[in-house]
Amino acid sequence: MMRPERRVLRTVSAGLLLVAVTLVGSPPAAAAPPANGSGAAAAVAAAPATRILWSPCERGQFDCATVPAPLDYDQPDGASILLSLIRLPATDPGRRIGSLLVNPGGPGGSGVDFVLFAGQFLPAEIRARFDVIGFDPRGIGRSTALRCFGTPRQWGPAFWAELPLTPAGVDIVAAADGYLADACSQRGGPIIDHMSTADVVRDMDLLRAGLGDERLTFLGFSYGSMLGTTYANLFPDRVRAIVIDGVLDPIAWTTGAAGQQNLPFSTRLRSDAGAQKTLGEFFRLCDLAGPDCAFSGNSAARFAALRARLLAGPIQVTMDGETFPFTYTDLIYSMLGALYSPFAWPFAAEALALLESSASAQAVGAALADLRTSLGYVNKRGFPRYPNFLEGFPGVACSDSDNPTSHADWFAAAEAAEAQFGYFGRAWTWASSICAVWPGKGEDRYTGPWNTPTANPVLVVGNFFDPATRYEGAQTVAGLLPNSRLLSYAGWGHTVYWGVSGCIDAAVNGYLISGVLPAAGTVCQPEIDPFAPVGPGSAGARLQRTGRAALLPEPTKRALHG
Repeated sequence: MMRPERRVLRTVSAGLLLVAVTLVGSPPAAAAPPANGSGAAAAVAAAPATRILWSPCERGQFDCATVPAPLDYDQPDGASILLSLIRLPATDPGRRIGSLLVNPGGPGGSGVDFVLFAGQFLPAEIRARFDVIGFDPRGIGRSTALRCFGTPRQWGPAFWAELPLTPAGVDIVAAADGYLADACSQRGGPIIDHMSTADVVRDMDLLRAGLGDERLTFLGFSYGSMLGTTYANLFPDRVRAIVIDGVLDPIAWTTGAAGQQNLPFSTRLRSDAGAQKTLGEFFRLCDLAGPDCAFSGNSAARFAALRARLLAGPIQVTMDGETFPFTYTDLIYSMLGALYSPFAWPFAAEALALLESSASAQAVGAALADLRTSLGYVNKRGFPRYPNFLEGFPGVACSDSDNPTSHADWFAAAEAAEAQFGYFGRAWTWASSICAVWPGKGEDRYTGPWNTPTANPVLVVGNFFDPATRYEGAQTVAGLLPNSRLLSYAGWGHTVYWGVSGCIDAAVNGYLISGVLPAAGTVCQPEIDPFAPVGPGSAGARLQRTGRAALLPEPTKRALHG
């Protein structure tokens, strides 16, 4: 049997998805909204002027730093925290524009890891003109982190193995959530109440000033879109260029629209609908591909039959030298992860075909291992020594959002979502169940308005078939921000910039460098066929593996024995 820590974790992180500047003094203090988190920004007391000192790290290829920031921006002279940074210097210093701050998503993803492992693969023209800056947001990774346990060995009771299908299953999840919430209440410390997106955005403005940039240049993927959207509304006069790719609806993320207050935020986002729509494309293209797709031929009905079979009982799989039951829950999360990258679709099809045919445990395990490799997931053990994704996701998401306080509400929402929106309703709803009992407060969160005019335009990138941040999120933000432009991609996968579409890459690169927006209404067409024979070493596949692994849902990593 698979060890409990390798089974499904109920948090979904993108990061999941991954040091040292010393700040002497500090820049002018960032503006902070009132304690109720809404309305116009209010000024806070100014902090001393700053200077950032970088130190070479990672064999001299990068510079690293730690930067102090106020724990609470309402009390800038009070307690402080440390932010961990990494810098990949511009390759053409003479033509350097400034710094490009990046965030890979999550919440809980490490910007330090993202730049360390993927920054060198960013487009050459971006690498030439910008210092690429990654940072671990407050509460995450190497920055002052929310840490609720002494070691990962204490995590066990916080895990649950299967998506709840009955009240007894709900009780298992409630007990796991209660265990984590109690640990964080007892050991989390003051950072637990200061991890909202708005708090991180204030840190971003502090870093902008410390880096010497008059205005911010930012690239945010997935949850990183919330950082970009919030920054644009809190600091509109300090926007140079903001690209958000894989865009969350900020209203659904925070408060919900009228009549949605009994729904968890992860249900309000309707990622389940986006995932089901993307799965429909997987089936359509697989059937069209014929022999190039191992699962072709009435694939939608065959998947439904496989799901029903796994609901009745698991299939034994041998992977990494261990035999374990592959369950309905593993099928759902494995398929969801595969939908994140069209380069993984042939490997998913092969795994589905072997599961369906009752192939040997070893053959199925080998196919799942290939799927895992195609998604780029590598378990970077010990870096950092205590990975706090377990606490990091709820530390941010629950602080930002309004949610029900009963697991019974999650069960009702999950079953309704499954009935209305397909196979991923339960998966996306239960992703946030910890918010029912989360002890953090997030008093300085930001809940709007979301329609503030910015000094320069914001570029909003949306993908027609995104299984995590559906296209409607990009449409919503582009409609809210009066000085923004929607750039669309008529393709598949979670996020699209960088290595998937030359059309998207050219538009984004041109905007970041010169501020020139693509033409209104631009829709870039797919340049790949997910099931066309492509070598695993192709540039697109390599970039997907390198840059997208941080965006994978945590349960996908567990389901694939990561």
